[in-house]
Amino acid sequence: MRTWTAPEIAKLPGLGRPPKLFNTASGRLEHPPISNDRATLYVCGITPYDATHLGHAATYLAFDLMQRAWLDAGIETVYAQNITDVDDPLLERAKATGVDWKHLADDQISLFRSDMFRLGMLPPQHYVAVTERIDEIANAVARLRELGLAYEVPTTDSVGDDLYFDVRQAQVSTEWRLGDVAPYDEHLMQQLSAERGGDPQREGKRDPLDPLLWRSARDGEPSWESAVGTGRPGWHVECSVIAAGALGNAFTVQGGGGDLVFPHHEFTAAHATALSGTPLAHAYCHVGLISYEGHKMSKSRGNLVLISRLLDAGADPSAIRLGILAHHYRSEWEWFDEDLQKAHRRLQAWREGIARETEDPLDAHEVLAQLRQALANDLDTPVMLATLDAALDRGVDQPELIAAAAQSLLGVVLVEGG
Repeated sequence: MRTWTAPEIAKLPGLGRPPKLFNTASGRLEHPPISNDRATLYVCGITPYDATHLGHAATYLAFDLMQRAWLDAGIETVYAQNITDVDDPLLERAKATGVDWKHLADDQISLFRSDMFRLGMLPPQHYVAVTERIDEIANAVARLRELGLAYEVPTTDSVGDDLYFDVRQAQVSTEWRLGDVAPYDEHLMQQLSAERGGDPQREGKRDPLDPLLWRSARDGEPSWESAVGTGRPGWHVECSVIAAGALGNAFTVQGGGGDLVFPHHEFTAAHATALSGTPLAHAYCHVGLISYEGHKMSKSRGNLVLISRLLDAGADPSAIRLGILAHHYRSEWEWFDEDLQKAHRRLQAWREGIARETEDPLDAHEVLAQLRQALANDLDTPVMLATLDAALDRGVDQPELIAAAAQSLLGVVLVEGG
């Protein structure tokens, strides 16, 4: 799958520090191990039917900054992202709107690429759609069945049976344990499973938490012939196969929104560990969810703030970034319409500050050091923004260096053509 054109990143003097990141799995700030000055990152991509809303943008912006921090520290980054271009929500939206599911997916993927380009996001080197990897995913499911970790559940609306992952057996025969990624009790896990694409109440399963590996073909749904019969893959095993195929196992960071901690990242890790014998990732990093109009932003509620609409209405991409960066990536917060106006005012103040001459300027290199320190501290963008507020209100001795730092570290453009 083609991606989008990368923004230019200016080279800054000296080197930053690799960021210390909050690992959901351990509950601690850590430096994920980086081998040979090379960091690998996998971020779960969109299901293309409501692209691109502010929650998407906040998630991908967090990992955009993570890469910028690594690059500024002299670390090569390899970034992979998937597209869940066949899944129940997409098919349901296509049916409800009378649009072919593939056309809907293609249109939304194109819109997502455009939004990411306009926002100045670093593109993934590996951008992979599920429909491009059906055979590999099916073969992985077949392997799990050979290992005794997959079992059949009868269906009433299909000629074949569905295949499920045996959570209890996996904890006996692999290194993975339930809760390795999501430190929740099982009651909460069942609740989250029901809310986030699982089916804990389905009859015939050995355990309510067992996730779907392969859905046997149903009338009116897309399906593929494969090593495990005709059908389509389950959600979690898709990412296991795509991530490992792009980055290998035990990559640096698995990322996504906070709603992916369980069940998605938990079982993605379970499948990958079972298939390879090694952990999926060293660290799991998650972005806080955003509310709007008093409720968590969600497709089902319909309270989405769409990036394309903001941009088409004249919003400066740098202002949208600033509106999001005013909040720490792990925090949960609410977007208000006036937030964009505040972000535009901040952006204008910074642009005026870059151009202002002053008799008592700050040392730009000291300001850069402060920005790097905050970025290395779990991507602390509120501190970075406050640092630039103060510096550009007073003035700096090398404004071109601070403009380059804002562009390189935050993706915020302060000089036209920069």
